[in-house]
Amino acid sequence: MIQLIRKILPCLLLLFVFSESWLAAEKELTQPFNWSGINLPDLPPASGEVKQAGLAGPFVGVHGDALLVAGGANFPDLPPWRGGNKVWWNDVYVLEKEADGKPKPNWFTSPRLELLKSSAYGVAISTEKGLLCIGGCDAERCHDDVFRLQWLPDERELKLQRLPNLPRPLAFMAGAMVDDVVYLMGGLEKMGGDATNNFWSLDLSKTDAELAWQELPPWSGPPRVLPLAASQSNGENDCLYLFSGRNPHLGKATEMLVDAHKFDPSKMTWSPLANVSAGNDQPLCIMAGTCAPVGVAHILVFGGADGERFLEIEKLNARIAELDRSAEDSNETNSTELSELKSQHLRFHEQHTGFSKDILAYHVVTDSWTKVGEEEIPFPVTTQAVAWNGSIVIPTGETSPGVRTAKVLLGEPERSEGFGSLDYAAVAVYLAVLVCIGIRLAGKEKTPEDFFKAGGRIPWWAAGLSIFGTQLSAITFMALPAKAYATDWTYLFGNLPILLVAPLIVFCFLPFYRKLDVTTAYEYLEKRFDASVRLVASGFFIFLQLARIGIVLLLPSLALSVVTGVDVTTCILVMGVLCIIYVTLGGIEAVIWTDVLQVLVLLGGAIYVVVSIAGEVGGFRSLISQAQAAEKLNYIDLRWNFSEPTLWTLLLGGLAASLISYGSDQTVVQRYLTTKDAKASARSIWTNAFLTVPATLLFFLVGAALYVFFSNHPETLDPHLSTADAILPFYVFAQLPEGIAGLVIAGVFAAAMSSLDSSMNSVAAAVTTDFHARFRPSSTATEKLRVARVATVAVGVAGTALALFLAGTEIKSLWDQFVGFLGLFGGGLGGLFLLAIFAEKAHARGTLIGLAVSAVIVFSLKTWHPVHSWFYAFAGVASCFLAGIIASFMIPNGDVQSTTGLTWKTRKED
Repeated sequence: MIQLIRKILPCLLLLFVFSESWLAAEKELTQPFNWSGINLPDLPPASGEVKQAGLAGPFVGVHGDALLVAGGANFPDLPPWRGGNKVWWNDVYVLEKEADGKPKPNWFTSPRLELLKSSAYGVAISTEKGLLCIGGCDAERCHDDVFRLQWLPDERELKLQRLPNLPRPLAFMAGAMVDDVVYLMGGLEKMGGDATNNFWSLDLSKTDAELAWQELPPWSGPPRVLPLAASQSNGENDCLYLFSGRNPHLGKATEMLVDAHKFDPSKMTWSPLANVSAGNDQPLCIMAGTCAPVGVAHILVFGGADGERFLEIEKLNARIAELDRSAEDSNETNSTELSELKSQHLRFHEQHTGFSKDILAYHVVTDSWTKVGEEEIPFPVTTQAVAWNGSIVIPTGETSPGVRTAKVLLGEPERSEGFGSLDYAAVAVYLAVLVCIGIRLAGKEKTPEDFFKAGGRIPWWAAGLSIFGTQLSAITFMALPAKAYATDWTYLFGNLPILLVAPLIVFCFLPFYRKLDVTTAYEYLEKRFDASVRLVASGFFIFLQLARIGIVLLLPSLALSVVTGVDVTTCILVMGVLCIIYVTLGGIEAVIWTDVLQVLVLLGGAIYVVVSIAGEVGGFRSLISQAQAAEKLNYIDLRWNFSEPTLWTLLLGGLAASLISYGSDQTVVQRYLTTKDAKASARSIWTNAFLTVPATLLFFLVGAALYVFFSNHPETLDPHLSTADAILPFYVFAQLPEGIAGLVIAGVFAAAMSSLDSSMNSVAAAVTTDFHARFRPSSTATEKLRVARVATVAVGVAGTALALFLAGTEIKSLWDQFVGFLGLFGGGLGGLFLLAIFAEKAHARGTLIGLAVSAVIVFSLKTWHPVHSWFYAFAGVASCFLAGIIASFMIPNGDVQSTTGLTWKTRKED
């Protein structure tokens, strides 16, 4: 097998050289949305009207799977500069979908579909319970009304439910919802009044009787009207973002605002952000435009008014008013100047080319702006952009001052190109190599000893790399850089406790596993306690691994889907089937040697990414200095807070997680048993431990490098990235040469398959050894091998099915989810082994009680006393150990079992 690896590596190196030298090509990103595809029907005329002039300031949103447009204002007869009168409306328009999901060709209107009063320029927010309509105004006053519009599709009726009024009337503000809390910012409290810096919230998670608006401390910038607002995740939690607007001053020129601010509800704090721009460092006003969160880290802005024409018209109006007052006071008229100014005023409106056509993208992680598109026609302002049916819809609105449109824009997501032919070839060849390894080793797996322990033929260094590869997985390769990219190096200490755990495993755990010549770690528990503890622990392990398989298989499938457009389901099925084939054929030996290959590829890929980015940003020193300036290298949080990823949370959680993985996890323990003796096993453990530290630093450096690169080149980001953990494969796809990108992505798939194949073989070992052989001790070696292969297939199928299920859920960070799951259900396992080895008086009954108490305590922490997910592992291990000791002391053991040679204290008595 070593010879096969030696033959494969030069081929991979040749692919690297070939790709780097001749096939490096810049990959273009397309505009994020296509606005010329599906045409939605124009907004119909209002009741009693013949023509629809379009509406400014309508309430827009989605409920009951239908698009709702309500209220609004326009000039139905003549434009304002020709004496037209502004009219406010109370009509409601509903656009439903056909059975196939496509929009219907006509809007539904009815005299029954009306608001309680005519209103416009408020805020509308789509919720599960209905479209929340807040504030607004008419020609005379601002409103404080708050109500919910619910569309009942079966009855084709509109239900209106009133909610608590605003603290004061408000219009021309912005609003957004974070989790279940609605926020309002800015606005006018009376027509013609000053702008405000109001910041109000309404928690919709409360009962109707408890609903009440709260006034909160505002941002540090000036008051404003017509700002933009949206909610988006900052990489840790959802935040509120406020952009631009204008600040009118009576008797003075209006202030056009270009600033931006972020409100973090988890900390209840505001932070200033980079000024709005088109990516050219020139501040830009985008007042009254529309925006929407897209993907996991972008907010797209469609159009907006830069204020230049507004200020010119404002100045012109002021001069005309001044001349009119002068004429009234002196009975003299400067008719020539006044006539010219009025003609100029008319030309300004008649020749207005419309508001902005640009699409701007704000990236919340890098705090950067860039222009990502430009349309042929201007985007309307004073309306809202809403997500509907996977697209962005911008109904009606104002295209130039005083001019509305009845058109309804629909933007369909556009994705950039996927893999090239050489990328696909690299993936196909790499995955084929894995299957070939399984076929090559199939003839050696003749007994359960061969299938599960490789007959002791594995070199210590290969076993060490395999342990590292199993713990590495796609979760580490993708999610660790993604976490460092989105936050900083705070999580670094989570992996470092392996240096403390390794000697504990080598000197305290390993001797028992090797001396007893076990196949699974849980055989030791039966010898130490009884069969019940062994079966419960093995059952826990099997359950945990089935869940783990689903998560580590889903993650790279999401990445593959992002960069190639291949369906997630297809990716999961392909990897699941390939794993089943080569693990069933080659057993643990195939698992270990494929691990060796994928470790070399993944580490090489990570190093290549850092070197590539350093070359793009001015060298390694520049990379580090830029990362430091952005506070991306912060790695210690010394607060005594176990609900946050502080140093103490990560050290305790990492210590417990390492103990669980390296002391009680069969996928790792099984590697110790594949070498020829205990000395070789110990060397494999040390190999993994000393490789984990620099590898962890490398992966966090990759995350910081990704941040620096995309901060310098925000235009290369894809707004449609659907998962935060896909940032590394996206960089690989978009920036690395064709072929190299395919090879690195193939390594990601192989990493996931490494975790999958490890779990498949180890669960099969647990099923065969702890259950089948335990209850059928007379089974022959042939029967056991057959059961092992059947169990391998069954586990692979079950894990693949779970991954398919998880594909339909929303998990922002699979790494956090996995660590939390490990602690929630795996902490007790670590506690069992600590009790077995170090608590000589612990017995079976007390130990099982400790396991049950551990599960209850960790579940209670998660449900009623939230702590960070990293703390679950420590809570699980500690509570199981302490509760087991107490229970063993208080409850007598029925059958006293000898512990001679089975505990740390009695290890030399055998």
